Amino acid sequence: MSVSVAVLGAGSWGTALAIQLARLGHSVRLWARDARQAESMQSARINERYLPGIELADNIAVSADFDRCVEGVDRVLLVTPSHAFAETLERLVPSLSADIGLAWASKGFEPGSGRLLHEVASERLGSDFPLALVTGPSFAREVAEGLPTAVTVAANNPDFGHRWAEMLHGASFRAYYTADLVGAELGGAIKNVLAVACGMADGLGLGSNTRAALITRGLAEMMRLGQAMGGDPRTLMGLAGIGDLVLTCTGDLSRNRRLGLALGQGRSREEAVAEIGQVVEGIKTSEEVMRLAERHGVDMPISEQVHGILFKGWNARKGVQVLMERDLKRETE
Repeated sequence: MSVSVAVLGAGSWGTALAIQLARLGHSVRLWARDARQAESMQSARINERYLPGIELADNIAVSADFDRCVEGVDRVLLVTPSHAFAETLERLVPSLSADIGLAWASKGFEPGSGRLLHEVASERLGSDFPLALVTGPSFAREVAEGLPTAVTVAANNPDFGHRWAEMLHGASFRAYYTADLVGAELGGAIKNVLAVACGMADGLGLGSNTRAALITRGLAEMMRLGQAMGGDPRTLMGLAGIGDLVLTCTGDLSRNRRLGLALGQGRSREEAVAEIGQVVEGIKTSEEVMRLAERHGVDMPISEQVHGILFKGWNARKGVQVLMERDLKRETE
């Protein structure tokens, strides 16, 4: 059954999800914060900045008028960077109801607190308000092009989660459901930090063995924090965890991997971000990951090195050496 959906955020991921929803016959209102971008997308039927060459279907209406986009819709999907999540949610609250619910596809934490985004939403909307997260290994361009993709929909309400999975599910897009919001959110956020580490190793020319080691030991860090925070380890062994981790650490469409590559090749953080030209979530996320690791007493040496390189001026090559010289220990705990 087709519904009307407001997609809030016209970056690459928001636009790609709008295209997927429209492909399945839903009526989509896509909100762009920048009025000139919205006008250009609406008239030219393309997101030239983020997804050049991919046409927007006729059932996608683009606007910078927030209230107009959310008025009277059946569903809302928030796809802003994580640092803008709370601000956008606050604008959205007057238009929300339990029948509409709230879904988002942002990956990260609340800046300064380390809170998961579902905690931010629950505090503002109430613990029983229907919430869902769309996450998993999914480069925006490939979704927009209709290439086969599988994601996880995590929700605090089974019916609401299933409805969102059904809304997104199509011939080239498979959606699975889980009730584990904690695990799904952690996987989608921490993988960005680990992708920076893998990019740095590749930028330094350290080879495939190093990349495989970083992915595997990075997964161990992710699972340790997930266990400490009450996540289900099976979630982190699925699409929202290892699936997204492998994609982001190895795929050259990953902004976080590209940041790491640039750092490994000797460029500064500022130069790398300017060259990428989009938000690189792993930067802010590394701060919150270390905040959570300290709060829960979890050892996360790879994430610690990434944070030090991004914020404390640590040396990337020295960081790899520090990791290799750590004391011997059992692989599994």
